Amino acid sequence: MDVLGTTTIFLVVFLVLLVSWRKVEARRRNWPPGPTPLPIIGNLLQLKGFNISKHLKKLSATYGPIFTVFFGSDQMVVVFGYDLVKKVLVEKGDEFLNRGSLPSAEKASRGLGVLMSNGERWVQLRRFSLMTLRNFGMGKKSIEERIQEEAQHLVKALRETKGQPLTSSSIFNCATGNVISHILLGDRFDYQDKEYLRIINILTYGFRMESSLVGQLYNMFHWIIDYFPGPHLKILEEAFSIQGFINQKIEEHVKTFDATDVPRDFIEAFLLKMEQEKNNPKTEFTTENLTMTINDLFVAGMETTSTTLRFILMLLLEHPAVAAKVHEEIDQVIGGERMPTMADRSRMPYTEATLHEAQRFLDLIPLGLARRARRDVELEGFVIPKGATVLPMLTSLLNDAKQFKNPHRFDPEHFLDEKGNFKKNGADVPFSAGKRNCLGEGLARMELFLFVTTILQNFRLKFPPGVTKIDLTPDVSGFLNIPRQVPFCFSPR
Repeated sequence: MDVLGTTTIFLVVFLVLLVSWRKVEARRRNWPPGPTPLPIIGNLLQLKGFNISKHLKKLSATYGPIFTVFFGSDQMVVVFGYDLVKKVLVEKGDEFLNRGSLPSAEKASRGLGVLMSNGERWVQLRRFSLMTLRNFGMGKKSIEERIQEEAQHLVKALRETKGQPLTSSSIFNCATGNVISHILLGDRFDYQDKEYLRIINILTYGFRMESSLVGQLYNMFHWIIDYFPGPHLKILEEAFSIQGFINQKIEEHVKTFDATDVPRDFIEAFLLKMEQEKNNPKTEFTTENLTMTINDLFVAGMETTSTTLRFILMLLLEHPAVAAKVHEEIDQVIGGERMPTMADRSRMPYTEATLHEAQRFLDLIPLGLARRARRDVELEGFVIPKGATVLPMLTSLLNDAKQFKNPHRFDPEHFLDEKGNFKKNGADVPFSAGKRNCLGEGLARMELFLFVTTILQNFRLKFPPGVTKIDLTPDVSGFLNIPRQVPFCFSPR
């Protein structure tokens, strides 16, 4: 037998023994069951590439509501179902408080900021961010007025389309981006501002690539792909470009900052905190953490809200009977002479139900944001090993047939009781749950209500000529479910 043949046999035997050892070791330690991983590629063959949540759901039918898969060499524990996901996020939330593995985001953030950080850094930055966002009006009248003002800018821009098909989503990105920009940077940008549009386009591209096959493969095999050219390098380059834009805004603030003045925005509040802690050698309030915290809040506050707003309009376009009921409620409660306010929301149960149902149906972050076990944790009789990444599948709650009568159908009745009043549902978790839920949930819900009601107060949604139906299935489905780009016609009422 030649050398090549001997080497091949040795390699095959080695791989078989390695796979067998992994299975025996998993049983010995009472880890959750799962499909047999192959060396290097893990369970790539079972996970395929597109719509990874769909393939994980199929695996749960075989292995149960808690099982193990390997994304490359990284062990992931997947958790399905209302009870188990709530247990991970809430009941045992402290055990799973750390952020799980997401190599692309880790590389860009370097463990800084509020999204990917852990430990004391995360505690300090989240507490400060939440307090500061509230101080600058999140959930209060002042930010409501700011959103109302931006909604009028959006209506003006939509009127300028003169009923012609609108294909670009940048107009919605500009609107939602200006709300969070006002809080973070103290700025508002014109919808035609070239630098602002450049940043928006980078963010849109980044979110799309993160959820694409390329992004998923990078997160599985980053330790190999990092050594080769490809789209992943552009993603990282553009992430640093956004950070450069933010750094420029911080430098502008530093030049005019006065510690004796009341902070005007998030940057100034952070600079004041830095001044107060300048003699603390262990402080987390550094320029680097300021940059990444602004980056995290800006990215999350703009793109996710914009995507949700666009999808709500898509649903209303595709479901005219629902749109008609929302129009009717707007006409009865608000009329056409004044702007919608948050005080109207409690008197508009059908509109509120429609917004909640749209977010449920969109299922924006199907896998949930990954968590990491801080120590060996017992869960449903299994051991989740320390350091294992846990995927709390939010999609399994949002599409739970026990919680929603017709989970695969868009139906606002899911959030209405028998008297037509709005009703809450514990499985309604598009913003996740527990101590590490979305910081901006209150702001996002306020934006969606005011933007949607203002748009429908002024326009009727229509298909472009020759179009009678749109495809509501995701264009890209990975980390995010990203809707397709579809044209709208906004016909003045």
